[in-house]
Amino acid sequence: QAQLVESGGGSVPAGGSLRLSCAASGVAERSYCLGWFRQAPGKEREGVAAIYTTDQNTYYVDSVKGRFTVSQDNAKNTLYLQMNSLKPEDTATYYCAASIGGVQGQQYLGPCGFSSWGQGTQVTVSS
Repeated sequence: QAQLVESGGGSVPAGGSLRLSCAASGVAERSYCLGWFRQAPGKEREGVAAIYTTDQNTYYVDSVKGRFTVSQDNAKNTLYLQMNSLKPEDTATYYCAASIGGVQGQQYLGPCGFSSWGQGTQVTVSS
């Protein structure tokens, strides 16, 4: 069964860094994209970063370009999101997501249609 489990969230001051991890057991090998979404209170969920599992091409929402880096460790079936120069507006629950082959995507980031999400990890950035 597909399972996405996030870790690494926490509270940091503005300008700080965090690295999120996502264990994608049973998912990574069936997905053409893996990615990260976030949802702040009162706001809709938005795509943050995505990576093609085959060629490692990446996609980012404009607000995080140059600050966030998405990467994948294929051997460990693990997805990462390195977040630097964090801002208070980055405060949100962050979700790992997968574009599973043959499953209609529900939300898109670039060409990746995501259909499965983890439970989320909270990131809080104080000013």
